[in-house]
Amino acid sequence: QVQLVESGGGLVQAGDSLRLSCAASGRTFSSVTMGWFRQAPGKEREFVAAISWSGSSTYYADSVKGRFTISRDNAKNTVNLQMNSLKPEDTAVYYCAADTHPVWNPRLATRAYSYDYWGQGTQVTVSS
Repeated sequence: QVQLVESGGGLVQAGDSLRLSCAASGRTFSSVTMGWFRQAPGKEREFVAAISWSGSSTYYADSVKGRFTISRDNAKNTVNLQMNSLKPEDTAVYYCAADTHPVWNPRLATRAYSYDYWGQGTQVTVSS
């Protein structure tokens, strides 16, 4: 079992930055791939970013590449999403997720079905 709790969401203006955090507890955090997804009203959940268990590999959706950075601290059991140059279209509920399979596969990391555990989500609203 892995429990995930997101924090750091809020209301910001276009161009601002936010840092989301996800605190994990339960099984060995350092052995899982972690991902961030988001879901806007009336839209499907979409992939944002993923990071391998070691932190050495990352993968981003094209829509956030160059603006968002995913990182992790295995000593603190946390994964973060630094979001810069935010746009109104980034408005969504952001979810962190854990994939307990030990092999890093960036193609599978973009698929919600690859993840076994999900947090409750944190709202990010970007005003224009």
